[in-house]
Amino acid sequence: MGSARAVFWIGDFVTLVTGLIIGPLIAGLLLFCTRSERARSWVVGLAVVAVAAGTLLLAWRPDSSAPGLAEPLDGHWFAVAMFCAELAMAAFIAWVGLRQKRPMIVLLILAQASLLCWLEWTHAEQLKVGSNVLVDKFTVIMALINGLVGGGICLYALQYMRGYQASHPEVADKRPMFFSVLFIFMGAMFGILFSNNLLWLFFFWEITTLCSFLLIGYTQTEEARNNALRALVMNLAGGLAFAVAIVWLFQKTGSIDMAELIRGDKALVLLPAALLCFAGITKSAQLPFSSWLLGAMVAPTPVSALLHSSTMVKAGVYLVLRMAPVVTGTRAGLMVALVGAITFVAGAFAAITARDAKRVLAWSTVSNLGLIVLCGGIGTYAAVWAGVLLIVFHAIAKCLLFLCVGLVEHRIHSRDIESMSGLILNMPKVAIMMLIGMAGMFLAPFGMLISKWAVLKAVVDAYPSLSAFIAFGSAATLFFWVKWMGKLLEVLKPHEPVPIEFGWGEAAALYGLSATTFLTCLFFPLISSLFIEPYVLGVYGHTASMAHGNIVIMTIMMVLIMLFPLSFINYGRRVKVMDAYLGGANMRSSVQFLGSANETMDVALHNYYLTNIFSEAWLSRWGVVSCAVILVMMVVFACL
Repeated sequence: MGSARAVFWIGDFVTLVTGLIIGPLIAGLLLFCTRSERARSWVVGLAVVAVAAGTLLLAWRPDSSAPGLAEPLDGHWFAVAMFCAELAMAAFIAWVGLRQKRPMIVLLILAQASLLCWLEWTHAEQLKVGSNVLVDKFTVIMALINGLVGGGICLYALQYMRGYQASHPEVADKRPMFFSVLFIFMGAMFGILFSNNLLWLFFFWEITTLCSFLLIGYTQTEEARNNALRALVMNLAGGLAFAVAIVWLFQKTGSIDMAELIRGDKALVLLPAALLCFAGITKSAQLPFSSWLLGAMVAPTPVSALLHSSTMVKAGVYLVLRMAPVVTGTRAGLMVALVGAITFVAGAFAAITARDAKRVLAWSTVSNLGLIVLCGGIGTYAAVWAGVLLIVFHAIAKCLLFLCVGLVEHRIHSRDIESMSGLILNMPKVAIMMLIGMAGMFLAPFGMLISKWAVLKAVVDAYPSLSAFIAFGSAATLFFWVKWMGKLLEVLKPHEPVPIEFGWGEAAALYGLSATTFLTCLFFPLISSLFIEPYVLGVYGHTASMAHGNIVIMTIMMVLIMLFPLSFINYGRRVKVMDAYLGGANMRSSVQFLGSANETMDVALHNYYLTNIFSEAWLSRWGVVSCAVILVMMVVFACL
């Protein structure tokens, strides 16, 4: 009886993993052929529900933590189809490079395609692994982020893109292609997460590269095309490093198994692991590659949310954290940590100088991903535990903020954070959601601050000198979040509410992400004990966790903070704006006063951007130079 039940569980597991990889790809192909808005809404809604149910079922299954139970796809036919699709993608990218007169694109895609073609044609029979699929607790966490957060973005995009096309008649309506690429992107991300075969992982990795190029260039303006091509070049550079890592690993060990790489002799696997970290650094938009993610802001808001929160950049940090056991304690690992540390500080200070809300969020993303890369470079069990926590909290809170900013931009026709003054009166529900997202990014007892404290402890234990980066970067993070929150709560004069109606997709995404942000912070000790700690324990034999007393204190604080958003539900109706003492003779208007020279003065409050002290261009320039040098040193150290 027990044997029969085990067979049932394994067969069910196989079907589930297959569905999560193939299902979104099929939905994407179906959406490409769907022109009716009503039909598109049904397809998107059903696909999102199916993916969410699949990821939740995967997390619930007791066998979801056992790697390599069975193959979800027949290895031979899938390998052949994958190789043909890879050649087709390479041909398309080469055609794009030729058409746009970008020889670097052509050279990069031909180089990586040549390496993999040589490997396939000369060693096809030997390119086998014990299991093509690896599912562990880390995979389950990432799958939940991809399925739930990514699904929320797809729902939000239904109403958003309808309004976007109505307000941008100059942009060709390519929504069938847009939604198709969204779901193909989601399916490719599942492929990255479930792949133990490095050739499989590389295939899905390149799909995300191509999808990001198509999404960033959606509007086909000159700026959008240039930014999409920049993203393609930088991610292809990472793809070439990935291809070299696969070939080198096979030549030295005869294996393309990621699990064996992680357990292998460091003398043999350190260089391919360092190259895979390089690929992860490009995909996660670390310096010197941050510009591609900043350029992605030209795309519609769902694209920004997708690339910045739940998928594209998370693929990069996922791979870096996977390589953490290999690079820990090595000079190459220290170089990876330095790239993350410099990016964390430079991104946080660059966010201070930005007024554009999306740009602030973009630099914040780059900065926080730098902290995760820092954890991967340190590579200790405590650092990896903190890094996975950062991924979870950042994905949810940052996605919520991007979607809220997109909604605000549609209503007030501006992304300038100075224009969001008094948003708590104009758009109280959206403002509350934004405040929840911001609190989740930096306030105690919300998760990002707890994660940063864990990172600081791990850094002090491993490389104490790097703790200065954590201190300065965290101070800058506090600065730019607080000044933005102040603008949302600032009240200078009575405000008229801005009429706003959520579509069902927008409501599901925004309310769902707001609730998830709070609940994740409230129950993160449970998330840690069920998923993160077992993964870290399985890899390192040791794990980290919070003390019981800290958990009790944090729970009490969360209950108290829960009263904060509730107090603002009817804020606009209950608040009476009174004149403040303005340092002069107050006038009848609450926003004017009589100055010392008997002159009528207007009240104006503006944030500090500190551009007279440092600039985004200056930070980027020095960050790019220093991190480029460090990456070269990383490869050199890995070769020695």
